[in-house]
Amino acid sequence: MRVILFTAIALLGAALADEIPTEENVLVLSKSNFDGAISSNNYILVEFYAPWCGHCKSLAPEYAKAATKLAEEESPIKLAKVDATQEQELAESYGVRGYPTLKFFRNGSPIDYTGGRQADDIITWLKKKTGPPAVEVASAEQAKELIGANNVIIFGFFSDQNTPKAKAFLGVASAVDDQVFAIVNDPKVIAELEAEDEDVVLFKNFEEPRVKYEGEKFDEDLFKTWVFVQGMPTIVEFSHETASKIFGGQIKYHLLLFLSKKNGDFEKYTEELKPVAKNYRDRVMSVAIDADEDEHQRILEFFGMKKEEIPSARLIALEQDMAKYKPTSDELSANSIEEFIQSFFAGTLKQHLLSEDLPADWAAKPVKTLVATNFDELAPIYDKLGEHFEKDDDVIIAKMDATANELEHTKITSFPTIKLYTKDNQSEEDEEDEQPSRDEL
Repeated sequence: MRVILFTAIALLGAALADEIPTEENVLVLSKSNFDGAISSNNYILVEFYAPWCGHCKSLAPEYAKAATKLAEEESPIKLAKVDATQEQELAESYGVRGYPTLKFFRNGSPIDYTGGRQADDIITWLKKKTGPPAVEVASAEQAKELIGANNVIIFGFFSDQNTPKAKAFLGVASAVDDQVFAIVNDPKVIAELEAEDEDVVLFKNFEEPRVKYEGEKFDEDLFKTWVFVQGMPTIVEFSHETASKIFGGQIKYHLLLFLSKKNGDFEKYTEELKPVAKNYRDRVMSVAIDADEDEHQRILEFFGMKKEEIPSARLIALEQDMAKYKPTSDELSANSIEEFIQSFFAGTLKQHLLSEDLPADWAAKPVKTLVATNFDELAPIYDKLGEHFEKDDDVIIAKMDATANELEHTKITSFPTIKLYTKDNQSEEDEEDEQPSRDEL
């Protein structure tokens, strides 16, 4: 009876799967077939998308590629998609607020997808969520196949998996979803792969193909950072695909190289600067940004950069309120960049604050126009009521575009923000967010 019951369930699942339309091996789900798809598949990744969404369009070919590769492997993992603009009730039931939103259902329970947007990243993440943290490798041939099949793979060579180092290795393998880990127990296989017991080696198909962990100390935090650093190019090109890894990684200081591909800057400067980037990669991630790309113009605006300043470099400290730093020299060379990084860590660099050019008539009207360079020259600052205080020499009413001018001593987090500055430079925040009346001011 039990066999008959299981057979019936399996046939029902197959029938439901047959009824679900597919596009490039991706299941097309709607309210009518969603529950059936979830219940008939132990592992299913669902993308909630909008047809007009640019990020969704960029993801689509990689998503289909991942689905096709998994289908060719006869994997039990399925990929599906839901047009959230047509299935609003379904999307809302899973808390979809933006596009694309990806949810992974394991035995019917959803979790957020946190992996990359390339096919290999998607597959790696899914396999980590559905299998062991590290692949057990039984032969040198299997190891070589794995190395050839993955852009990056980290091997642990442990004849005893209960040692502190082996446990730390498996702990990181379990925690890191975007890389493949493998473990070798057989001493003979370890020797065939030119390794020693307790070695940890990262293999990659770019730059240095084999990198051994050489740190004096081996704990999960150090090892996780090492995996992140060695698993990325020495100078990473900024793109949709790399953005999440760049900003979500362990390295919180970024050297940003603003270059022009059209002018040949990438070939010229990335090769010249690679040795410096390699020396500091444990503390600073080097990122190359193509300044010619339209979608990168907002990054240039954030740094207050003009096209004529390209090629140029900036440094940003993510965990210091996104503090920006600018080299003292406009020269872009290995020596100037090394000096720039050294000055930053020595604490001798001053934070680079944005400032517009000071208008010639900045003080001509009742409401003065301020920029960062002339802000500190004025004692009292207020907003509105310019005409009311026009003849009062002790009060100056001023306005400043806080998106284009930054102040070291004042952080603006909402608009409009009105502050009173007294002669002793003590500021008092009067109003935020709402527009006050003249009498209230």
